[in-house]
Amino acid sequence: MPLYPTWTDLLLRLALATLAGAIIGWNRSSHGRPAGLRTHLLVCLAAAFSMVLANLLLPTTGKADDSFIRMDVMRLPLGILSGIGFIGGGAILQRGDLVMGVTTAATLWFVTVMGLCFGAGELVLGGIAFAAGLAVLSGLKWLEDRVKHERKARLSLTVEQDRLGACDIETVLAQAGFRIVTSSITVQPAAGQRTLRYDLRWRGYLGDNGLPSAVDRLFAAPGVQEGVWTPR
Repeated sequence: MPLYPTWTDLLLRLALATLAGAIIGWNRSSHGRPAGLRTHLLVCLAAAFSMVLANLLLPTTGKADDSFIRMDVMRLPLGILSGIGFIGGGAILQRGDLVMGVTTAATLWFVTVMGLCFGAGELVLGGIAFAAGLAVLSGLKWLEDRVKHERKARLSLTVEQDRLGACDIETVLAQAGFRIVTSSITVQPAAGQRTLRYDLRWRGYLGDNGLPSAVDRLFAAPGVQEGVWTPR
């Protein structure tokens, strides 16, 4: 950081932080994430302003001969990095076994560091950080959609007492590539029916959120009264 930056230099830093934070925030908004354009822009600008302030305070650092107080302006950006953890923690949501918002929290922390780079006058480093962050959010998302991941779901079937046995259901699931983690059977003699529940795992694409064809065939099988498919 230059010891005495000009206002042109400071405004250029803030303008680049605004542009980079807005673009990454727009990426999050377009995917419906809880922290979007305004949140990322404010976080990035706050980080940039903190580093600009630290830069302006550089001439005041040190310790006077008649004072026991020593000023360390770099504690200001350090406090910004520590405090952003509270905002990132608020963006993470957990619903059962499903955890959402981790990427958004990481993006908030990332734009904070990017804003610190721009605010400190390290424009090339900030530009590299911006390009790398955008490549990760956009490019790797394209790659993730084309790579199979482990998926989880729960299947529940209510069938007539003497129709469609557990062995038949498990054979259909195994042939379709599903792995049964846990299973249970509830028998209701008075109603003449059984309820079979399965916790399943398989490898599939993240974008395939529809009902699998094998499960659809089970729902349409003779004797099936009710079927529930719950992705997890």
